[in-house]
Amino acid sequence: MSNYRTAESVSPKHPDKLCDQISDAILDAHLKEDPYARVAVDVAGGHGTVFITGEVSSKATNVDIPAIVKRIAGNVELIERLSTQSPEIAQGVDTGGAGDQGIMVGYACNETPELLPLEFVLARNLNRFLFKAWPYDGKTQVTIKDGILATIVASFQHAPQHELEKAVRKWLSNEPLARISKDLTLHINPAGDWAIGGFDADAGLTGRKLAVDNYGPRVPLGGGAFSGKDPSKVDRSGAYMARKIATDYLTQRNAREVYVYLAFAIGFDQPVEATVIIDGTQEEIKGYDLSPNGIIDALDLRQPKYEVLARDGHFSRVSMPSHSV
Repeated sequence: MSNYRTAESVSPKHPDKLCDQISDAILDAHLKEDPYARVAVDVAGGHGTVFITGEVSSKATNVDIPAIVKRIAGNVELIERLSTQSPEIAQGVDTGGAGDQGIMVGYACNETPELLPLEFVLARNLNRFLFKAWPYDGKTQVTIKDGILATIVASFQHAPQHELEKAVRKWLSNEPLARISKDLTLHINPAGDWAIGGFDADAGLTGRKLAVDNYGPRVPLGGGAFSGKDPSKVDRSGAYMARKIATDYLTQRNAREVYVYLAFAIGFDQPVEATVIIDGTQEEIKGYDLSPNGIIDALDLRQPKYEVLARDGHFSRVSMPSHSV
């Protein structure tokens, strides 16, 4: 049986990614002044309007939300509806517990230097390459068959079809991970060339590109989005820790593939599940402080460094030392 695998990537100017970046830029602005800020910001944008809602409890006084929105999204109408964190949620976090229940999935494999799925890395690498030439709204999709590139889909705003195809072929000739089928199919701007993109063409929403933010569709999703959430929200910090644990086990055991599953209950500081599956064999995770505060300290997550992750990938690196996620 042939083994097909497909993954996609979107450019930083995609409507959903614009919303992710606004959410995380607001988070960064609060963390810059108040590392212990509680932030949960969601953004919906499109057709000249950006709507911001959520909960913020912070000592920061210089967070200029209109300036952040203008920098990322341009001149748009801004509607802002932010409140403070619910005291009933806060009481569980104040004692060191998780800010909500949640399930996190971490993953690592030996297919690429980044320890990420091959189809996922290829789609992202192609997207980054094309975005350098056309810094606009865009999407890529890569299908591999038995580890060999079978189909590429590339759609980019303001990119003439013939020039975009030329760029894709240039990328193929220089991408070290690309093994190319003799029957490779290219779909380049398959609906035709296009000039209307971003919020002018479509609406966006924080957290709507979960598979792109994680590991692609091959790997299960825990369910929670990352962007706009401070690290007391285990949707984010737990997912980052699950990735670190997965890369640790992969390298230490010289494994082919590792899955990590963490699950938390609101207000409790220890996970209700902490398991790792190493090449199909499940074990209990040991040797890590998996309390929310322990995760935050281990990964140095109170630093303002999240907008760049929303823009360019949460799991770009082989491992996650304390200075970066």
